[in-house]
Amino acid sequence: MSHAAPVPLTARRGGPLRGRVRVPGDKSISHRALILGALAVGGTEIAGLLEGADVLNTAKAMRALGATVERSPEGVWRVQGVGVAGFAEPAAPLDFGNSGTGCRLAMGAVAGAPITATFDGDASMRKRPMRRVLDPLERIGARALAVGEGGRLPVRLQGAHDPVPIVYEPPVASAQLKSAVLLAGLSAPGETVVVEAEATRDHTERMLAHFGATLRTEPHGAHGRRITLTGQPELAPARVVVPADPSSAAFPLVAALLVPGSEILLESVMTNPLRTGLIDTLREMGARIEVAALRTDGGEEVADLRVTASALRGVEVPPERAPAMIDEYVVLGVAAGFAEGVTRMRGLKELRVKESDRLAATADMLRVNGVAVEIDGDDLIVTGRGHVPGGGLVASHMDHRIAMSALVMGLAAERPVRVDDTAFIATSFPGFVPMMRSFGADLVPGAPA
Repeated sequence: MSHAAPVPLTARRGGPLRGRVRVPGDKSISHRALILGALAVGGTEIAGLLEGADVLNTAKAMRALGATVERSPEGVWRVQGVGVAGFAEPAAPLDFGNSGTGCRLAMGAVAGAPITATFDGDASMRKRPMRRVLDPLERIGARALAVGEGGRLPVRLQGAHDPVPIVYEPPVASAQLKSAVLLAGLSAPGETVVVEAEATRDHTERMLAHFGATLRTEPHGAHGRRITLTGQPELAPARVVVPADPSSAAFPLVAALLVPGSEILLESVMTNPLRTGLIDTLREMGARIEVAALRTDGGEEVADLRVTASALRGVEVPPERAPAMIDEYVVLGVAAGFAEGVTRMRGLKELRVKESDRLAATADMLRVNGVAVEIDGDDLIVTGRGHVPGGGLVASHMDHRIAMSALVMGLAAERPVRVDDTAFIATSFPGFVPMMRSFGADLVPGAPA
């Protein structure tokens, strides 16, 4: 996928942020709804699907694999599935653009089908590791016929003709890795087991159960889980209502905490306990975040969040919290820059293999705007002084979360913050800039010197 012309943007400090909004649907749920809908027998309806580039690429991939995927004029998506192991061989490579989630989960689903498919993505995706997801899939019976240099995309994968169940212990805490193995395990007889030392987000397990699969989850060790899936089910179509994405809500939430006098309401945000690490951390820092109208929708907890501008203090973030907020550390780094005192975020190894080396990119973003920051091993240490000078030009590295975090910083910094390219924001949060402007944010085109 080629990258269009850069879209530079500058964020400037202004008045308080006010308003209420429902941020777009959760990206993790959206990918999984499309894939499991394609693996079910019959028609699945999905309401509130995130219509960002990443998810749309997953929808295109499911079509290429033989499922019917259509959007109604009312915005409801309908997927006519082909059943477990029922995918057809695609005529062309599957292009996932910038989406590691869509690519790795689809690899798992394809690994259990007797077809061959080529997986590819954009320049950023071709830098991200794929070998560690291929290893367990090959144990199940798939074969990687061709792999890019360094275990990266493009990958040509031959699915298993006779998949076998495995017991798998992921080497790192990764919901994508776990999910790929479970999706491949759908095609295997008997029980496929994933043993996690650190529990990761459990959307795949919840949605598998929602579609009629049999699985059980048991505690394992101090922080882990043992997930056992019974293979070869006939998945039944199910209606999915996608809740608002907590990773997207993080950006207006942190902005409202930092801009004096602000108060916003974020509606129907998913509050799955394995996704609330950022909220827990910000509350420890002194943030005023009120959770209201807590309810369950489609197997996931959701709530409205009322956020009020707050003075923050530095804290230590334990490494076991990382799986519950792995996508939110960049914007937490921004909050830490405005806090008083030292914030140490521990155990961030996984940030090095995201859309960019997010650990290094976050440190660079803060440093260029006058924040004292250092990297110690896999820890990010930010020394906040209660204010951020700003005035820097941030390199987004084709990473949507770096771009949005830098814009949030600029809304409260003493001088404007410039971002070299915000085009990739559309991969996860289409409408981010208009939404922030509706709150009163001062975001202007260009990145003047």
